[in-house]
Amino acid sequence: MEINVKDILIKPLPAKIANEFVRSHHYSGKVVNNSQLHLGAFYNGVLHGVMSFGCPMDRSKVIGLVSGTKWNDFLELNRMAFDDYLPRNSESRCISVAMKIIKKHYPNIEWILSFADGTQCGDGTIYRASGFVLTQINSNKTILEFPNGERIANLTLTADWDCKEVKELCARLGIEHKYRTMSEWEKYGVKAACGFMLRYIYFINKAARERLTVPIIPFSEIDKMNAGMYKGEQIKQIDRHK
Repeated sequence: MEINVKDILIKPLPAKIANEFVRSHHYSGKVVNNSQLHLGAFYNGVLHGVMSFGCPMDRSKVIGLVSGTKWNDFLELNRMAFDDYLPRNSESRCISVAMKIIKKHYPNIEWILSFADGTQCGDGTIYRASGFVLTQINSNKTILEFPNGERIANLTLTADWDCKEVKELCARLGIEHKYRTMSEWEKYGVKAACGFMLRYIYFINKAARERLTVPIIPFSEIDKMNAGMYKGEQIKQIDRHK
């Protein structure tokens, strides 16, 4: 039976349930600890997706993107994870409903920030289909790659070196688990993976768009900069629609 995306129910979730789903279905396998609002996507009572919102890691660096924004008047969509059960266009429909929920229950929130990982995941197809505007395409040097193809965030190797992920990495590499500087890790052949990070903004308060302090970038620039990626594969937007 064909699923009608309008039958997908969006409602708040406890952090524990949301985080378990994200760990199982997000490509990174990680949650963002400062997520405060978790919305689940249900069909026939079964959870098929999670959208987690919270304050950005460093609000002071991004609050100026929209002039006049107060400290607590914007959020970041910092995790979005769906399984493969729901049909195409479900994610953009769910984002639309999520924005309406935020507008109703948190009327002070003017805009939503989010980032697309064009190094490991995708260039933001869902965001573009959901009404976000593109405001930055940057070369991403934060993801490191080992000669065996394994990838890991640079801060995980250094600032979070005692975590389970690094312990398991050391075991697979057959090396002692201990703190290492980046130069020490480089001796094992680690280097920055090629890719991009794309920054998107959604305006819940449409008038706030007039206060945007950076240019809106045409989506066509993604292909011009060879920043296209879909489901972890480097591919241009124009080629994925052939």
